[in-house]
Amino acid sequence: MVFSVTILGSGAALPTSQRFPSAQALQLGECLYLIDCAEGTQIQLRRFHLKINQLKAIFISHLHGDHVFGLPGLLSSLNLLGRTEPLDIFGPVQVDEWLTAQSKFFTPLLFPVHFHVSTGNEPEMVYENKHFSVVSFPLKHRIPTRGYLFREKTKPLNIRKDMISFYQIPLRDILAIKEGGDFLTEEGKVIPNRKLTHPPLPVRSYAYCSDTVYLEHLHEIVQHVDLLYHEATYANDERERSKETFHATAEEAAKVAKAANAGKLVIGHFSSRYRDTVQHLQEARAIFENTEAAEDGKTFEIKQERRLTQ
Repeated sequence: MVFSVTILGSGAALPTSQRFPSAQALQLGECLYLIDCAEGTQIQLRRFHLKINQLKAIFISHLHGDHVFGLPGLLSSLNLLGRTEPLDIFGPVQVDEWLTAQSKFFTPLLFPVHFHVSTGNEPEMVYENKHFSVVSFPLKHRIPTRGYLFREKTKPLNIRKDMISFYQIPLRDILAIKEGGDFLTEEGKVIPNRKLTHPPLPVRSYAYCSDTVYLEHLHEIVQHVDLLYHEATYANDERERSKETFHATAEEAAKVAKAANAGKLVIGHFSSRYRDTVQHLQEARAIFENTEAAEDGKTFEIKQERRLTQ
């Protein structure tokens, strides 16, 4: 199953000719999930050839304009395209009130919108299906803000076809073996599960940490995540401003990735005062080498492979 993240917007606050504000598209199999929805998000979805009709849910981090101003227009376009399937929207407190107020000026939507508001101070599971789950967790910004952890569910063991044939394993016993059970032959011999199966491929995970100050405990929530996105609005030359505005630096994002033993770090939400990301990358890679800068249109695929953890 495809598990990939496409950056739709990598800038902070002011759109530029190179960077749209925050939005990302998470592709899980044939389903599309949107994380934040800044101004111009639907343009970016079309520009990067993502199928809007596959959209299943939207996850909003907070209600600053550079994360939500594209949402009313996107819903309006979905309406014009004839969508009838319900749409789930997840977010912090008042996301439902804000969008309901905006929608008073829409043509009535042809599809139901279901809001799911997170208000707690602890991580909580907000969504799941048979393939993956989503945990929402609090960040620290000027207004209530949530991060999101997307994690595949553990898959069953892979039964060896040669063992099915060799031991003449009937269909009724295969499910139990895939769930970890041993097999009892007609002669009464117990065949241990380890001889009958291969371990499943490891589950994959992605964490989205939007606008936030540096949080020392954050690595505990995103421990061993395969791909970590953490905002890095400023480089160290603007460390004081980052604190004043409740943002993080590239170096602080790297500290979270290192403590979490993440597979890869992607930094983004860059202030428009920077012409490039050279300084951000230098400061982050000095702490966590496997760091990349978010660029509009760039896709990060999370592959199913085993990696060493500390």
